[in-house]
Amino acid sequence: MPPQTEVPPVGDEDASRNHFYAYMYRLKYIERWSLMRNTTRENVAEHSFHVALTTHMLCTIANELFGRQLNTNEAVALALFHDATEVFTGDIPTPIKHHNPIILSNFREIEEQAAKRLIDMIPSSIRDVYRPLIEDPSSELKRYVKAADLIDAYLKCTFEVGAGNQEFVVAKQQTEEKLRQLHMEEVDYFLQTLAPSFTMTLDEMSSL
Repeated sequence: MPPQTEVPPVGDEDASRNHFYAYMYRLKYIERWSLMRNTTRENVAEHSFHVALTTHMLCTIANELFGRQLNTNEAVALALFHDATEVFTGDIPTPIKHHNPIILSNFREIEEQAAKRLIDMIPSSIRDVYRPLIEDPSSELKRYVKAADLIDAYLKCTFEVGAGNQEFVVAKQQTEEKLRQLHMEEVDYFLQTLAPSFTMTLDEMSSL
């Protein structure tokens, strides 16, 4: 076994405060859909992976089928970190967050403070790479991340309703309407071509 060499710190790095990556791993402890009865629990870490996966698919559809010129890699990076601040705020249910403008405004301010706290935990030598991924991005790609976020919610509702959980029937209808209101060809293609498989059993998919 080769001898281990100690890597010297770069610049003003202080390992005692660089907790960003460890916090990102703790997203697996933050549960989603906390106000609703679930047949299958879902955490923010797996949700973030699913949103990144769906964002990649939406951008690929956009570029290959509809002639867009989207930076797919950048969009996927935004998706991976789109809920990073929830490691501090938790996943606030939509009915609470959007109950009135004051609550929503206060929550946005809390999100901003959580983002600043996370960014301060990143080593300064690489902080500028992650800052635009965690602070509210102005990129046009945010639209695709939002669409992927809604699609993941729709698929979650589809799973739950398919399992006989009536708790998610209205949520599924509301999410479908939000997806239609996006007026995105990429989303329509996804729902028509890829989403139907999510209503099938493994045996049904394997028999085709």
